[in-house]
Amino acid sequence: MVIPLMKQAADELGADEQARLRYAAAWGPSTPRAVDARRDVRAVLAHAPCGDSAAVPASRVMDAELVVSELVTNALRHAPGPCALTLRLSGTELSISLYDTSPDAPVVQPPDRCRVGGHGLRLVHSVSDRVVVTPRDNGKEITAHLRLVASDEAGTVERTVLSAPRADRTRQTS
Repeated sequence: MVIPLMKQAADELGADEQARLRYAAAWGPSTPRAVDARRDVRAVLAHAPCGDSAAVPASRVMDAELVVSELVTNALRHAPGPCALTLRLSGTELSISLYDTSPDAPVVQPPDRCRVGGHGLRLVHSVSDRVVVTPRDNGKEITAHLRLVASDEAGTVERTVLSAPRADRTRQTS
């Protein structure tokens, strides 16, 4: 089930509230696809002016795509049953929430250039301003919060850069 883009009616807002854009999609146990989630977040952000700018910066759109892709992929790999994606845009912040049926809290793996896989949650934390895991009755909800303004407008966003391994060495020592 996919709920189309919705904008809250202006008369429902308080005097000091900004309009919010919401989107939700729910999938059965084996039907979610990361490509669909990336397309959906691009569509939401295309409808979202960001502060004084006419559009969300391309770098933040790519960050949001990375987050939804990793969260959906992790749900497919580690959680039995259905999952649901909710995108909420309020002012200059995008909240990306993914509900899945696994009760296990996600674990950020330590960096390991030799390991194949297991880097997604670290990437989510790297590009997000805040990540919150909330236990639910039949699973959990992971919410990543991303500021959509450029770093010079909202302060520097701290990022972890993971460099690619060199072709001539299997491990790089510091």
